[in-house]
Amino acid sequence: MQRNYVYKLLAPPGKDYDPSFRPQLTPLEMLKLGVFGGRYLRDCRLEFPDDWFKEAKLYSEGRAGHDISLNYFQIEASQPLAVWRAKGWINEQHDPRGWFQWYCRYYLGRRLPEEDHRQIARWRAMKRHIMQIKNNCRPGDITCRPRQRQALLHWAYDSRYF
Repeated sequence: MQRNYVYKLLAPPGKDYDPSFRPQLTPLEMLKLGVFGGRYLRDCRLEFPDDWFKEAKLYSEGRAGHDISLNYFQIEASQPLAVWRAKGWINEQHDPRGWFQWYCRYYLGRRLPEEDHRQIARWRAMKRHIMQIKNNCRPGDITCRPRQRQALLHWAYDSRYF
């Protein structure tokens, strides 16, 4: 757990995004839909707005693990944090929980130009999964490629509509 991490909010919540970053879902919407098996933000709720948690699908606090039935598509679509660290996807200094923690803080208004550029590039790279769904699924068939659709929800793409 990250303790005593302090950052400045330099933009209004949900505003002044990099022009190449256009997420389709807010953190509140993602938590309400069901992402990451309900594991995210359980131990740092005080950092984020209370309304994010009113209808969030979160796994019981204090319990280890996660529950894929809390995911919108009720399927596993995550890799363990150890894999993320091994691949260099985690910036331990700023966001030890990864992309979603970065996005929540970015949404609130934190700006770290170098890290923002890195994370936005990773977000853009997920678009290839949208094309795979569009090329392999009938329009509106959300039962097609549920693992990819759940993974896209984890990246703030609303995969229910393509």
